[in-house]
Amino acid sequence: MKRLLLNLRATLPVKMAGLLVFFWLAVFVLNSLWPLPPLYPDGPATVVVSRDGEILRSFGDRQGVHRYNVTLADVDPFYIQALLNYEDRWFYWHPGVNPVSVVRAAWQWASNGYVVSGGSTLTMQVARLIDPHARSITGKLKQLWRALQLEWYYSKDEILTFYLNLAPFGGNIAGVEAASRRYFNTTAGHLTKNEAALLVVLPQKPSLYRPDRYPDTAQSMRNKVLDRLHGSGLLSDKATQHLKQEAVELRRSHNTTLAPLLSRMLREQYPDRHIIQTTLDGVIQQRVARLLTKVKRQLPAHSSAAVLVVDNQTANVLAYQGSVDFQDNSRFAHVDMIQAVRSPGSTLKPFIYGMAIDRGVIHTESLLSDIPTRFF
Repeated sequence: MKRLLLNLRATLPVKMAGLLVFFWLAVFVLNSLWPLPPLYPDGPATVVVSRDGEILRSFGDRQGVHRYNVTLADVDPFYIQALLNYEDRWFYWHPGVNPVSVVRAAWQWASNGYVVSGGSTLTMQVARLIDPHARSITGKLKQLWRALQLEWYYSKDEILTFYLNLAPFGGNIAGVEAASRRYFNTTAGHLTKNEAALLVVLPQKPSLYRPDRYPDTAQSMRNKVLDRLHGSGLLSDKATQHLKQEAVELRRSHNTTLAPLLSRMLREQYPDRHIIQTTLDGVIQQRVARLLTKVKRQLPAHSSAAVLVVDNQTANVLAYQGSVDFQDNSRFAHVDMIQAVRSPGSTLKPFIYGMAIDRGVIHTESLLSDIPTRFF
């Protein structure tokens, strides 16, 4: 017996080392056969912004989905807290899969014959978003593998950020920032508690919980989140009661697209960027757009106009309006007249006119004749 124990002690480290080598070899092979897919398989959904962060124009990805990528620091802390509490309390402690939740969900399904509660962690939800799978045992195993891969390659904060930017919120809207702007005309960093609670639950069934289509259902699910937060001690009795009495209030944005032709050009130049920062001044750009709207009424049919405003000190472009009206196809709205090729003489005309005004030769109502002139 003593000799057997000695033999076991001698061979145990070797066997453990062999199992460890086999495990890592299996992981390497699986990772080679089924590598982690791109986080944005349909390409980025690009947002072009002014120098102050104002959205000028947004472009959907190849599926037409719009999202405005944000970081954790850009999102309201209460939303993050509510999300983790409602969806995945042990997010920062589990390895991508919560065994307790999986076992509980499987037991409830076996006992009742239908799904009572899901066992998906936030990591598993990200895995499903980047690599959709069928609702089957094979599909679930693939989701578990993707979750483990995500945990291997990325930090917890990075995975949580992926969820914030990939989660579906109804229609062609993905990500909490796009949803905040779409439904409440605010940023994800300035959500109210009720808005945050609604956006926490909306990705579970975005087509059924949409507040713009099913306000009563949306309010009921929002209140469910509030009750959960109250039960966890994150909301007081009084605050919970007060918040649940509020109706779902939507505030849709009526902002028009600004600098559409410049945005189009920049997106073609930087097709892989989620956010393109410009030097445009949002206030000046809006004033230029309004000015050309007035000018349009005075122009002949099928004619257009363009304005480029540049800061002479820095050479930064402050406003860029490539056509008189981007919505008017009769005026060749999609032709960028700022970039259009023209003769050198035509290029110099605005500067000659401006110099003539500066020198007092003409005034703003004068007609500067464009005819050949001889000086003797």
